[in-house]
Amino acid sequence: MNDPNPMQRPPMPEIPDVLPVLPINNAILFPGMFLPLVVSGEAWVRLVDEAALSTKIIGVFRRIQSGAEFEPEMLAQTGTAALIVRMMRLPQGGVQLLLQGQARIKVQRWVTVKPYPQAHVTVALDPVDVSMETTGLARAVLAGFQQIVEQSPNLPDELAIAAANAPHPGMLADLIAANLNLNLDDQQKVLDTFDVHERLQLVLRLLEREREILLIGRKAQEEVSKNQREYVLRQQLEAIKRELGETDDHAAEIAELRRRIEEANLPAEARQEAERELLRLERMPPGAAEYTVARTYLDWLLDLPWHTSTEDNLDITQARQVLDEDHYDLERIKERIIEYLAVRKLRREEGADNEARGPILCFVGPPGVGKTSLGASIARALGRKFVRVALGGVRDEAEIRGHRRTYIGALPGRIIQGLSRAKSNNPVLLLDEVDKLSIGFQGDPAAALLEVLDPEQNVAFVDRYLDVPFDLSKVLFVCTANRADTIPPALLDRMELLELAGYTEQEKLEIARRYLIPRQRREQGMTNRGPELTTAALQRLIREYTHEAGVRDLERRIGAIYRKMATRLASEQTLPDQVDAADLDDLLGPPRFRSETILGDNEVGVVTGLAWTPTGGDVLFVEVSVIPGNGQLILTGQLGDVMKESARAALTYARSRASALGIDPEVFQKSDIHIHVPAGAVPKDGPSAGITIASALISALTRREVDKRIAMTGEVTLRGKVLPIGGVKEKLLAAQRAGVRKVLLPTENEIDLRDVPAETKEQLEIVLVKHMDEVLHELGLEIAPQPVSE
Repeated sequence: MNDPNPMQRPPMPEIPDVLPVLPINNAILFPGMFLPLVVSGEAWVRLVDEAALSTKIIGVFRRIQSGAEFEPEMLAQTGTAALIVRMMRLPQGGVQLLLQGQARIKVQRWVTVKPYPQAHVTVALDPVDVSMETTGLARAVLAGFQQIVEQSPNLPDELAIAAANAPHPGMLADLIAANLNLNLDDQQKVLDTFDVHERLQLVLRLLEREREILLIGRKAQEEVSKNQREYVLRQQLEAIKRELGETDDHAAEIAELRRRIEEANLPAEARQEAERELLRLERMPPGAAEYTVARTYLDWLLDLPWHTSTEDNLDITQARQVLDEDHYDLERIKERIIEYLAVRKLRREEGADNEARGPILCFVGPPGVGKTSLGASIARALGRKFVRVALGGVRDEAEIRGHRRTYIGALPGRIIQGLSRAKSNNPVLLLDEVDKLSIGFQGDPAAALLEVLDPEQNVAFVDRYLDVPFDLSKVLFVCTANRADTIPPALLDRMELLELAGYTEQEKLEIARRYLIPRQRREQGMTNRGPELTTAALQRLIREYTHEAGVRDLERRIGAIYRKMATRLASEQTLPDQVDAADLDDLLGPPRFRSETILGDNEVGVVTGLAWTPTGGDVLFVEVSVIPGNGQLILTGQLGDVMKESARAALTYARSRASALGIDPEVFQKSDIHIHVPAGAVPKDGPSAGITIASALISALTRREVDKRIAMTGEVTLRGKVLPIGGVKEKLLAAQRAGVRKVLLPTENEIDLRDVPAETKEQLEIVLVKHMDEVLHELGLEIAPQPVSE
């Protein structure tokens, strides 16, 4: 639909078909606009002279490529037919022109390029009639341009008047593109757009962009003005304070920091950094955002114990007494701490104590055996401060090395934070759960610990936040872990491994009497009152209400008993004189575990095995069923690859000895053998169940029961040899807890029995075996004598 009152395009001179072409740099001429230009060069001056004598019309194109010789490819696609309005020769030989754009042109074909380029051109004129949509778009463009003229300090108000009087929408778009602060590429895009509606849409987008730029610039200018105003007001406020004789808080704060730097006795590098930061702080206004960052950094730097140490207690007798008070048994651990004290004492006598470096101890054992509390006990025995750093689930390397100060909320790493809390540079620093570090996209914290725990490197440990070296060689590092196989080898190599196995029943009994019961009575408000737990009650509590390697669950049960007593006492009920074994059913409910229930009745194809887990040893049962089939081996129970291979090796051994065992060889082709290890949701792996699987398999094939109170562990070969395994102490303790009477162990594990408590060895009948024949003999599945070949 056409506008009933269309804008009229202004009249213009006739444009010839062939025009001389003048390339121009760093400018674009739009139709209807004027462009002053200086032309130099013999060929280009000749072009202007000859055009001025004829039609006075030339073609003007933007040069988009440079070169010594003219090439048509150097020019943009669209140019402008220009009228020479004024011409004036210059003394240097050039010509100064004033050109007026007439219409858009495109080169159809080139006539010649020498002595100057000439070409047949196509003239593109804007249509006289425009649609209602184009007219509405033109009004929106005009309104946007008028807003920009009002906001921009560089555009005169006359431009808005000129735009409002533009006789045609196309000329309006050209006028705005010529005067808006656009780059040449954007101006060329407008010149290349022949359709008026599309040209207006393009100019409208450019106006929106320019409006956003102006808005950002105005906000920045306002911020600068605000800061300048605040600075002036702050200077005036300081002058007023000086007139009134009031103290300057900023100057007092700087003086206090300078005094702390002098008293801190910092190392040379740290002092240099502190003085540099203090100088920045002094020149910075207190209201600046960086002021708090610099002040916080100085506080961390000055609060560190650069030269503050605690005196070690080198009285070996007193140290042993403290260790015995806090922990029962654990002789190997206590002996290692006493050795450390003895070495420190002798080195001090020789005058070389300052060169002594603390060991990196790592306690490995199941939960609840006292690894974490042992660190605090070591600190008390040495007379040092104690710091615990929890590493479980840490996945950011910056938690160890610290964050760079460029980040908002940056802090030093946990090591430096711990030393700052301890106010000592030689504390006992416990790195708890070091086996549970995780690798995230922020880095590997375990790799960051390599420097911390290396005695050759931690003399000059650099935290990223502090960015100055700190000496960690005096720190006694103690690590804890539930298992050592998940600790990276490079990190494990820096540690001295000390394994803590589970406790025996007698040890748990003593721990409960000495530590758990007094602590729970104190926590439940019954320190000097309430009944005692008899030995029988404690024994039943250990055997039937807990099933663990440590004593954490045992302490919870004792706490539950004394909470019941506290409730009765608060209700003014009479308390018994003592709690006996029979009273536990009323206080704690029915027992959770029984040895008879764990082991159960003897069955065909079910054999008791022993396993190692991160929480201590445990008993497991291997079940084998022989069912009609076609000779398949079925394995279930979340078995790992190694355990599956052990099952195949056991099957091969049974098949190789079938005749000697009285097994029909055809059963292997006519039956499927299903091997299952209960607790199917728990992953299981390792070779130590080899003789257990073989025994269960032979029991199922021979249809003979096996005594479930005989447990075993060991790897089996295809020839029936029994190979050694690990975790002997934990497995024997689990057998003792479960009520096993006899344990079959590989002969080569005899040396590991030295670490097993005497109580456990007395309660268990330990039989050393080196071949499956001996295992089957102990189980009552003896091999029949072999016939003598003639």
